[in-house]
Amino acid sequence: MPYRACLFAVSLAGFLCHAQLAAAQPRLDGALADHAVIQRDQPITLSGRSSPGETVMVSLAERSVSTTADGEGRFTVELPALPAGGPYTLTLAAPSGATILDDLLIGDVFLCSGQSNMEMRVQESQSLFAEAHPAIDPRLRLLTIEKQSATATAAALPSPPRWQIAGPDTAPSFSAACFYMAQALRRDSDVPVGAIHSSWGGSRISAWLSDPALRQAGLADEADLLALYDRDPRAATQEAFAIWETWWRTQTGDAPGQEPWQTGAELAWRPVPAIANFESWGVPALQNYNGMLWYQRAVNLTAAQAAGAAILSLGMIDDADRTWVNGSAIGGTSLAGTPRVYVLPAGTLKRGRNVITVNNDDVYALGGMIGPAEAMRLTLADGTTIPLGTEWRYAIARPVPGSAPRVPWDAINGAGTLFNAMIAPLGPIRLAGMAWYQGESDTGIPGYDRRLQALIDDWRGRFGTGQTAFAVAQLANYGAPATTPSDSGWGNVRDAQRRVTAADRHAGLAVTLDIGDATDIHPGQKLLVGQRLARAMRAALAGSETDRAGPAILRAERSGNDLVLHFTGVTGVLRTSSSPQAIGFELCGPAPQSCRFAAARAEGAQVTLAGDGQAVARVRYAWADAPVTNLWDDARLPVGTFEIPVP
Repeated sequence: MPYRACLFAVSLAGFLCHAQLAAAQPRLDGALADHAVIQRDQPITLSGRSSPGETVMVSLAERSVSTTADGEGRFTVELPALPAGGPYTLTLAAPSGATILDDLLIGDVFLCSGQSNMEMRVQESQSLFAEAHPAIDPRLRLLTIEKQSATATAAALPSPPRWQIAGPDTAPSFSAACFYMAQALRRDSDVPVGAIHSSWGGSRISAWLSDPALRQAGLADEADLLALYDRDPRAATQEAFAIWETWWRTQTGDAPGQEPWQTGAELAWRPVPAIANFESWGVPALQNYNGMLWYQRAVNLTAAQAAGAAILSLGMIDDADRTWVNGSAIGGTSLAGTPRVYVLPAGTLKRGRNVITVNNDDVYALGGMIGPAEAMRLTLADGTTIPLGTEWRYAIARPVPGSAPRVPWDAINGAGTLFNAMIAPLGPIRLAGMAWYQGESDTGIPGYDRRLQALIDDWRGRFGTGQTAFAVAQLANYGAPATTPSDSGWGNVRDAQRRVTAADRHAGLAVTLDIGDATDIHPGQKLLVGQRLARAMRAALAGSETDRAGPAILRAERSGNDLVLHFTGVTGVLRTSSSPQAIGFELCGPAPQSCRFAAARAEGAQVTLAGDGQAVARVRYAWADAPVTNLWDDARLPVGTFEIPVP
């Protein structure tokens, strides 16, 4: 945002702005900058900084308000709500100087957030050329928030925001799902639209929760540990490792002192062929492996070399690592592109043989210690450097259920780290709605419904009201197709997304089961995703209890030996493709592993499931990571994953 000092007099207050005072001139925090869109019909709250104790005046659209900065130079003002319109100029003036923001519009502002499928840019998606390279729309504005993480709430963005006018030169680098949603909403309205994109690929929802939201979601321990890390990183690291080690022993039954990170642990060790992704080693068992590997290397030191602190540099590790030296916890993170550099406190090393053990947790795609080898070294207190790019050995870890604990200060898998740096610094802006496209990184982690509800409640409280619209993109299909009914982490997250939005008149769900890719976690068809998000956003803005964004399960009832499912939000009637039967339905008893596929037929806004003579307590649909389904309405909108009880 180009804060510009200028020579002009503000007649109303008689303030004078001088170029030489530019360093002290008042400025605004948050997302407001040249070309921004401000939410219409809601009070306009602005916060910023100036010289301590001075009077600050803000003028916008022939409305002015003044306040006094506090002892630290902070100030907050509120302007009355404005109808859609513009462009306007905002003037911020004080005795220390002035700032002018140009070309501001009043309209509807939407925040888009999530992980990589929200982050995917227009130029990377499989979209129509005309849609991907639109004509310039001076009333559609775009803002991307830079990737940052923080262990404490940041008061301002690290660099001034840069709003852009949508057009062929700006849209291609913007979030595809967000752009196509904003584009559709803009075409449907006669008001300006602003889209703010703040996402980070691979992130868990917990990273986007504030401290109060973490506690609402049942993550108070993580919130407390993050606060401890802010005060005492060493103590927090030790506590986090204790949690990880306890988790490992609970999952594996290893006795204390017999775990793989202990110096004498006996595993099926083999020489590491190369410092590179282990999929490239030519080892059949690792060619398509996602899971944990143990790495280990020994270093012999003299008593003089072992004295004092040291620095352990391990290069990059894909995805997450936990590192021990001589059985003592050292550090770990989960950002594959981050070089691992750990400080070893005095006393960690010893005379003779020292053992470095690394747990590598590869959760997706490629994995391993990827160096480069020349960056791997141990730097001792006396300045000696010992290369570590060779002589490693590895062992495949035994399978463990669930996801390993991550430290709460981890950038994308932590607790509050992305909220602190990429949401809170947006300031006291108001929004018409928020769009959320995330969940892939939470599959397999129970309680997604609580975390999603906490995020919705928290963001509404910050950027709107309890009726501010919230649209969720339900996860697409990804993974191996199911040949028999089974549990599904993706199914659990999809159903949590459905339940949370179904219970909220001002929330909408965009189903994407039919436009995913079972072999690619990043399906390219984002045009339809964005258009369906726009449809979900419209339904959420309207707040109708019945007019949803597509066909949604309403209830189940018994009809003799059969079951009848009633749907709402159906355009026309429900139809099946490629078969007279609707596939993907399951009848389930009260016990786990009791589900079986059911014969189903669609008629009107109902689906009838044929009973099979066995007990039925619940019905599931599309309950697989990559389900095959064929049920639509006349608007070509599919039915999404659900599980409901049967009375």
